[in-house]
Amino acid sequence: MTTAGDADDGAAAPEIPDGLLEELKAVLSKDDAPFLRHLGKHLSLEWLPSDESRLGVTRFEYDHNELFRRRRLRVAPGAVTIGLNPILAEDGMLFRHTLVHELLHAAGMIEHGGNHAELVKQIAPAPNLAESPVLRKMRQEVLDSLPERQWICGNCGHTWDRVRVSAPSRCPKCARPFSPQ
Repeated sequence: MTTAGDADDGAAAPEIPDGLLEELKAVLSKDDAPFLRHLGKHLSLEWLPSDESRLGVTRFEYDHNELFRRRRLRVAPGAVTIGLNPILAEDGMLFRHTLVHELLHAAGMIEHGGNHAELVKQIAPAPNLAESPVLRKMRQEVLDSLPERQWICGNCGHTWDRVRVSAPSRCPKCARPFSPQ
């Protein structure tokens, strides 16, 4: 595996954890992932620009028509680059989860389907909010951008601070279905 490109701050390019490609080979079939055996010499990893909103992206050298043809013929996909957001360097579990997701695309599982999601969950489950500083930071950014800072129950008048992205279904004091005031 080769790595290419540095983040804006000069950090070393990301690397695939030892044994991860072998783990993918153990659970994927040739039909599901026709490019997997070619990734060792055709894959490069890089950090995305720090202002990028996506956590990861997979780019192929060829367009989708040529990729479809190469997938059918089971030949090498050409150069494949996986770009990862530099914030993932702060969060090992989310880094691995995102990398596995992108590696499945690079291996030929282009579509986001049930099998793709199940494989990512099996190999590198997503961290929960308590385990991920990056997810907590992203959640806080969303909360800060929302207009409502607190909720007021229309039934009992109880007020509480907003700590969730979604609206509450019930008032925590009177337990009646939530109706905003």
